[in-house]
Amino acid sequence: MPLSANPTTLLRAACVTLGSAALTLSLTGFGALPAGAVTGTVTAPPPDSTAIPPEPPVTAFTPYAGGAATASTAEASVNTKLTKAAVQQEKAELAIKVAKKQIGDPYVWGATGPRSFDCSGLVQFAWRKAGVKIPRTTWSMLNAVKKKVSLARLKPGDLIFTSGGGHVGMYIGNKKVINAPHSGAVVRVDRLKGYWRSNFVTAVRPGV
Repeated sequence: MPLSANPTTLLRAACVTLGSAALTLSLTGFGALPAGAVTGTVTAPPPDSTAIPPEPPVTAFTPYAGGAATASTAEASVNTKLTKAAVQQEKAELAIKVAKKQIGDPYVWGATGPRSFDCSGLVQFAWRKAGVKIPRTTWSMLNAVKKKVSLARLKPGDLIFTSGGGHVGMYIGNKKVINAPHSGAVVRVDRLKGYWRSNFVTAVRPGV
């Protein structure tokens, strides 16, 4: 609606409301606002409800230490097992070397060396020289050495029992066994076949 006209006075007034605040703007020329002048109110739109909310605070990342500790423990366990296996293998090699030096020595029942042997006396002598104590007779060896192995898993130094546990020889690798076989014979190396397979009872691994 037009304001009251006055050739010498030009006035426009507006009241602008922004939210809860009101701002009145007046433009005055010459003279005061005439009576009956029209004022208007402009209401600002509400704040944009689709505005992006503030991002949550960032929490510093803390690495999980438990996994590393578990891995370290497992690695230490593996290293310990490898070390024990290496020590046992070293002793087995020494026992084999000692036994081979007795090749040709006569079998004498009840003899434990150093120049004659029976079957259990030979393997006991060899392993004792390697630093491992095992019992005197075949049956006591069989029960005392806890690590049992099959024919398929033999390693050099393992003791092989046959004839119901009454005879023992030492596996030296390459499918060969060193033993003091019987009266009238000497310490010798046999192939791991025939008698040794058909009469096999069990095998044990000293030094584990």
